[in-house]
Amino acid sequence: MNHSAAQEFADRWAQAWNAHDLDALMAHFADDVTFRSPVAVQVIGGDGVIRGKAALRAYWAEGLRRIPDLRFEVVGVYVGLGALVINYRNQKGGLVNEVLVFDGPLVVDGYGTYLGDDPNPAGAR
Repeated sequence: MNHSAAQEFADRWAQAWNAHDLDALMAHFADDVTFRSPVAVQVIGGDGVIRGKAALRAYWAEGLRRIPDLRFEVVGVYVGLGALVINYRNQKGGLVNEVLVFDGPLVVDGYGTYLGDDPNPAGAR
């Protein structure tokens, strides 16, 4: 993935999140995706590891329900080999990195990472 394609992906990703459009967002993820996030522990419990596209959709649907003002502003896009990092600011003003690992055009692994020690970095209610 070159930087131009990565920026286009990040723009579509942010547009889908800001529109709360789960269908558009989920189109980027493989059926067997694994996603890890400390916010998942807070929102749905468990170990913070989401396995499978259906489970990821359910987690994000609950997150959107609990964070109705969710909004992301992309700050930077970093390209690696088969990986992409989207650095963004959320509606709380917190800086977050979404680390996405690709197999072809689809994300197969993802990590939500948060700066600082805020016990509620995503603002879930």
